[in-house]
Amino acid sequence: MALTLKGKYPLKYLLHTLQLAKSVFYYQAQTSKRPNSYERELRLIKSIYHEHKGRYGYRRIHLELKNQGYALNHKTVQRLMAQLNLKSTVRIKKYRSYRGESGKPAPNVLERDFSATQPDEKWVTDVTEFKVKEQKVYLSPVVDLFTQEVVAYRVAKNACLPLVTEMLTEAISKLKPNSKPIIHSDQGWQYRHRQYQKKVAESGLTQSMSRKGNCLDNAVAENFFALLKTEMYHNQSFEDADALIEQIKEYIEYYNTKRIKVKLKGLTPIEYRTQALKAA
Repeated sequence: MALTLKGKYPLKYLLHTLQLAKSVFYYQAQTSKRPNSYERELRLIKSIYHEHKGRYGYRRIHLELKNQGYALNHKTVQRLMAQLNLKSTVRIKKYRSYRGESGKPAPNVLERDFSATQPDEKWVTDVTEFKVKEQKVYLSPVVDLFTQEVVAYRVAKNACLPLVTEMLTEAISKLKPNSKPIIHSDQGWQYRHRQYQKKVAESGLTQSMSRKGNCLDNAVAENFFALLKTEMYHNQSFEDADALIEQIKEYIEYYNTKRIKVKLKGLTPIEYRTQALKAA
């Protein structure tokens, strides 16, 4: 207001009326003349956010900006996102029930040690369920603990044994001759089935299982499901089960090849695997 009226009235009277210090007035006058120093960054942040359909929070957007040559502090990115009113989706925790005894469980070899020193050293797997218009869809992936990559997966409208055995066969087919990872799961009936356990043993893999009813023993698989459902399933509508299946496939491709991860130093799972193999 003081700036607007300055041409009509003496400045000292305006400052007295507004009880405004002269230094504050001149500071505000200079600030109003400055262009938005983050104009380009704001446009880029908005572009990255919408490109990833609201799935990136300020940490990943900070890393993506860094990848593109913009050296902003992560707190600045957080402030700019707040200025744009951009927020990442919040994960919704799911409830899992234990299905009971069925076959012989394997020991808990992994023991919640989710660290790995190279690709294909430790794998985790699980099955999750989706519902769309009274239809059910099941996803069975295997995730590498070093790269966080979905090594292989199967998605189907039923939870029959081939859902996990075919996934396992595909994952094993991608291994180098000397790679014999631990493969960890819960105590689901599929993982205690003779056919599944035979395939694991014949391939030289070490089978590991969570303690009964303890989802924290397989936290990485649980976290992947939570992430996937938050970013492409919850609050979304699908025409039918087939449409959902196509979206799951599309998301896993996106997750592996385009979605950068903070824990992977701003790289995608595939980029991190490639980097590790080059360094080996």
